[in-house]
Amino acid sequence: MQTLITLAAFLVTLGVLVSFHEYGHFLSARLCGVKVLRFALGFGKPIFTYRANNGTEWVIASIPLGGYVKLLDGRDSQQSISPAERPESFDVKPLWQRSLIVAAGPFANFLFAVILFSVIYVSGVPQLPARLQAPPEQSVAAKLGVVAGDQVIGWQSLSTDRSGAPMLGAFDPVPSWNALRWLLLDAITGEQGFALELQDTSGSRHIKSFKQADLPQIAPESDPFQALGLIPQVSAPSDWQELKLGPIDALSFASERVFLITKVSVRLMLGLFTGKASLKQLGGPLSIADMAGKSAQVGWQPFVAFLALMSISIGLLNLVPLPMLDGGQLLYDAWELVTGKRISLSAQELLQKVGFLLLISLSLLALFNDLQRYFSP
Repeated sequence: MQTLITLAAFLVTLGVLVSFHEYGHFLSARLCGVKVLRFALGFGKPIFTYRANNGTEWVIASIPLGGYVKLLDGRDSQQSISPAERPESFDVKPLWQRSLIVAAGPFANFLFAVILFSVIYVSGVPQLPARLQAPPEQSVAAKLGVVAGDQVIGWQSLSTDRSGAPMLGAFDPVPSWNALRWLLLDAITGEQGFALELQDTSGSRHIKSFKQADLPQIAPESDPFQALGLIPQVSAPSDWQELKLGPIDALSFASERVFLITKVSVRLMLGLFTGKASLKQLGGPLSIADMAGKSAQVGWQPFVAFLALMSISIGLLNLVPLPMLDGGQLLYDAWELVTGKRISLSAQELLQKVGFLLLISLSLLALFNDLQRYFSP
């Protein structure tokens, strides 16, 4: 039964996220007057096909590991375009419209994440309080005098022009440990100091400043929260507080959360190239399936939150400036904007081959990591 739930959750995850991504491309193409030849979910042999009155072919294919939108494009040697259809071709559209169509897919993923988080906040979600356990010895928090039972109720980023001194009355409320965790990741990956407003078990409030120079460095096989010393205290569900917002506040809070998660994710992705993150952390389809199944078994809210995080990841991945990805096409567009010339088809074909090899290599590495993670003794 657990295997069936995992498989179903995996298929729903890929189907929903890929559909939303590709629909972003589809909708923007139609708004820009470009004819869409095919909207496909999956690759390989079609198992369902529907042809709409406008000529678009809707396809569900046998290998559910992606999807694509095929546009009318004069650069495709396999397409025969009549003079009447030529104005609807992708390649004759102005640069800004072509860039919009390409960027609409990743943008749709970020928008979808905002919608999913908003649904959670409107429905009301239990939140673990930002109450801390005793910090490990030699950690930054221990040296600052943080003790077990202190609860974080306020957050303030410290800019360097204030010499690390917090401003009274300028603290933002911290509703939960989950909110604090992302703020901490933002500060650590951004190497920016911060101040916490704490309330101890007696109700007294005090402020602790974590200066930029004291923050732990992100490194493979290390836990920055342990080095920082800020670890949540386990508490009974009865002590948790419900976060429930109105529709407008939920959209605002969800937008802030997606922006924060995106910033942290970008820095962690860049860490793969600087050595601050390990390639062993890359996950493939087995990791996605496992996390999808586990979150679905816990409840609908954890599963929706997982979908939101995955949607952000897919949006970011597609913006990586590699050929075969949306980011690669946007890089071509940037070249055209600067030079006034399009990259030749022969150069694009060569770059496509290089990009394909890189993507296959990364995919195989992610799959290898999955196999080691789940099948190693």
